[in-house]
Amino acid sequence: MNTDETNNQYFFSSNFYLSIFLTLKNLRLVDIDRTNPQRAQFIFIDIPEREALVRQYNFAERNSPEVMVDAREFEQAIKSLKDRLYQERE
Repeated sequence: MNTDETNNQYFFSSNFYLSIFLTLKNLRLVDIDRTNPQRAQFIFIDIPEREALVRQYNFAERNSPEVMVDAREFEQAIKSLKDRLYQERE
């Protein structure tokens, strides 16, 4: 399998809050790439719906139901992603 085919299976984002949103929308985070020590890349298994989710996150109207998430789940997802981000550095 070549690198292009492998990369098409994954979605990469360095946007922390987009990564939280995608996590809450059930995309599976498989790894965190720290090649650039200034900015981590979150790596997700890509799914067909991902493009629409990113579009919703970036362009949905304020209070749009597509981007509304439970505040407690949002807080827990932030804690979980930060734990994973910093734990793997040690």
